Amino acid sequence: MLLTVVLSLVMMAALFLMLYASVALVQDKRLFTSAPKDIQAVVQTKAERFPGAHVLGWCLLAVAVLLFAGAIVCGGWDGICSEFSFGRFFFRFLFMLVSLKAFDMLVFDWFLLCHSQFFPHYYPEVSGLVGPHLFGFNWRSHLLHLLAFLPASAGLAWICTLFS
Repeated sequence: MLLTVVLSLVMMAALFLMLYASVALVQDKRLFTSAPKDIQAVVQTKAERFPGAHVLGWCLLAVAVLLFAGAIVCGGWDGICSEFSFGRFFFRFLFMLVSLKAFDMLVFDWFLLCHSQFFPHYYPEVSGLVGPHLFGFNWRSHLLHLLAFLPASAGLAWICTLFS
C-alpha cells in the first residue's frame, strides 16, 4: 500500500509539473483547451519569458509524461513481482487514478484556479475572470474521468495479470 501511495504522489507531482510547464513556460493557447471558455477566449500565446523557456517547458512536459508512464509501469511491475491478484491490481490502479483526480479537483480547480493568483500572475488578462465562481465549471468532465477510471483500472489489472 505504501508504494501505491508513493506512486500516486509521483503522478500528482507529474500533473503539477505539466501545469507549471504549460502555464509558466510553454504559454501556448493550444494547451488551454480544458480551461473555462471565457478564459480560453482572452488567453493569448505568449512570447518566451526568457530565452529557451518554450524548449524547457516542452522538455518538462515530456518528463511529466514519462513520470506518469513510469508510475503505472512501476506499479504493475511491483504487483507482478508480488504476485498480485486481479483485485489488488485493480485497487492499486484505481486508487492511483482517483487520487490524481482528487488532486486535480482540489489543488488545480479549487485552489489554483479559484483562490490564488497563479493564473493571473502568468496571464494578467484573466485576473477579472478567475475566482470562486469557477469551481465546478468542469464537473461533467471530472465525472466522466472518474467513470472512465473503472474500465481503465480493470484493463491495466488484466494486462498485469497476464504477466503474473
